Amino acid sequence: MSTLDRMYSMGHEEVVFFQDKSCGLKAIIAIHDTTLGPALGGTRMWPYASEDEALVDVLRLSRGMTYKAAVSGLNLGGGKAVIIGDPKKNKSEALFRSFGRFVESLNGRYITAEDVNTSVDDIEHIFTETNYVTGVAQQYGGSGNPAPYTALGVFRGIEASAAKAFGNRSLNGKTIAIQGVGAVGFELSKLLSTAGASITYTDINEKNIMRMKESFPSAKFVGESEIFSAACDVYSPCALGASINDETIPLLKCKIVAGAANNQLKEDRHGQILRDKNIIYAPDYLINAGGLMNVSIEFEGWADSKSRRMIDTIYDKTIDVFHISEEQGIPVNKAADVMAENRINSIRGIKNSYLGKVHHRMPGQKRRF
Repeated sequence: MSTLDRMYSMGHEEVVFFQDKSCGLKAIIAIHDTTLGPALGGTRMWPYASEDEALVDVLRLSRGMTYKAAVSGLNLGGGKAVIIGDPKKNKSEALFRSFGRFVESLNGRYITAEDVNTSVDDIEHIFTETNYVTGVAQQYGGSGNPAPYTALGVFRGIEASAAKAFGNRSLNGKTIAIQGVGAVGFELSKLLSTAGASITYTDINEKNIMRMKESFPSAKFVGESEIFSAACDVYSPCALGASINDETIPLLKCKIVAGAANNQLKEDRHGQILRDKNIIYAPDYLINAGGLMNVSIEFEGWADSKSRRMIDTIYDKTIDVFHISEEQGIPVNKAADVMAENRINSIRGIKNSYLGKVHHRMPGQKRRF
């Protein structure tokens, strides 16, 4: 399938490829939908095996951002960027400043932020070249690292799922199996531990594992493949996507799937399979929206208290999605899509109606703004 065919099938407005030989930059920015506002989404750096693999990833991630912003009630569209490269070897100030210039060239249609393998330091280099960036360090008036806010939203989603599964939002005594204890997974562990939950975890990064052992000595470490069959109440995917698939679903011993990773379901049909197995799924793009909510407030003048109040609404929105799922007899992932699409289509209808009136104004009639 060609790039244009993929864009058409997934509803993307624009995909832009950038390169700068002087610093080794190879990047793709995908803008999915700007009906609700400018496209906002983080920049991910990853050693993709091929350009095609990077393209597929950025298309899926940017589409997810559209739905995340819509279901969260934000006046933002969906976009994403990927930089092809090894973050351990290829990072440099020149690379991120070059990328910032490319972001600037889009004139505000795309706003970037931190994502997998990019940090606040990297964001500062991008900020040198463009104002179309969020998650800037707090000393520059930004909100800094979004991980604690993403984790808080996931925590609220887990609470809502517990209320649905067990009749009570309390996580005291519950066991949470976390796949990936990087920036967000570690912050989530803090919240879960404070709530009295037991933690089982896995990761492929030795530094992350050592940090968990030092901070949560009672938490149980298991191998990468063992996490799926770990006895737990909640399986929480907080690494890369597609961990819910034909191979892993039969291994799950949980009542709930709720985590921070994007695109947790390898295919949409896996949402129905979870439903058939009576496993509650908290839609990833709904409960991991805390970071997006937080950085969105930077445009209004960031305040920690305001961010946390907004993120707390994820609990109620998750409950609402569960209700839609029950009422319409559809899997929860589809219910979240319905909520997001209804909002996008309603605003698109208003815009089209307005444009139609302007286009058909009578001769001499003044345009109204």
